[in-house]
Amino acid sequence: MTVRTIELREPVMARNNEIAGAVRGRLVSAGVPALNFVSSPGSGKTLLLERTLAALGEELRIAVVTGDVQTQNDADRLARHTTRLVQAVVTGGACHLDAKQVETALEAIDLGATDLLFVENVGNLVCPASWDLGEDAKVVLFSVTEGEDKPLKYPKMFRQARYAVLNKTDLLPYVPFNVELALRNARQVNPELRFFRTSALTGEGLDEWFDFLRQLARRPVPA
Repeated sequence: MTVRTIELREPVMARNNEIAGAVRGRLVSAGVPALNFVSSPGSGKTLLLERTLAALGEELRIAVVTGDVQTQNDADRLARHTTRLVQAVVTGGACHLDAKQVETALEAIDLGATDLLFVENVGNLVCPASWDLGEDAKVVLFSVTEGEDKPLKYPKMFRQARYAVLNKTDLLPYVPFNVELALRNARQVNPELRFFRTSALTGEGLDEWFDFLRQLARRPVPA
C-alpha cells in the first residue's frame, strides 16, 4: 500500500501571512494601532476589555473583534460597554483567529473614524502564537492564579508579545504566587516585555493601562 502525505501547514501559513501583511498595511495607512489580546481561558481578558471600553469608550473610538470557539458570549459582554459595532468571530472549534477573519471584519469598520482596534483572540496560549493577524502587537495576559512558570511553559507566546498584563492582583493575599519570580521568568523569555499589573475586578493598576492606550491611540498618522 502506498501512502501520500500532503503538507498543508506551509502554504496555509504563507497565505495567512500574506493577508496579515495587507491588513497591517491598511491599519498603518489609516493610523489605527491594533492590539491582539491573547491568554489562557479564565485570565480575565474579557473583563479587562469591558473595563477599558467603559472607561475609554467615549474618549477613544475603539473597534472590537472578538473570537470564541462556540459562542458569542464575550462579544455580547463587550457590546454592553460601547455604541460601536462589536464583531464576533465564532471559529467552530478552531483554536485561534486568522488574518482572513480580521480582514473580513475590517470591511465593517470605518478606519477613518477609529482610534484603536482590539482583537480578542481565542483563549489559548499555543495556537494564536503562530498566527499573524496584522496587529501592531500582541498583549499576553496571565493571572496570579495560573502559576509563575506560565511564561516558561508557553515561551513562544511570551516571546512574540510586546506587552504583558499580570491580572487578578487582588487575589495575591490568597494565593501562593511570587510576582517577582513571574516577572523574572517572563523577562528570561522576552527581556523587552513591558508589564502592567492589574486587577480588572477592583480597578487596581488600570490607570496606567488606560494612559498607555491613550498614548498609543494618539501617535502620529503616517504621511
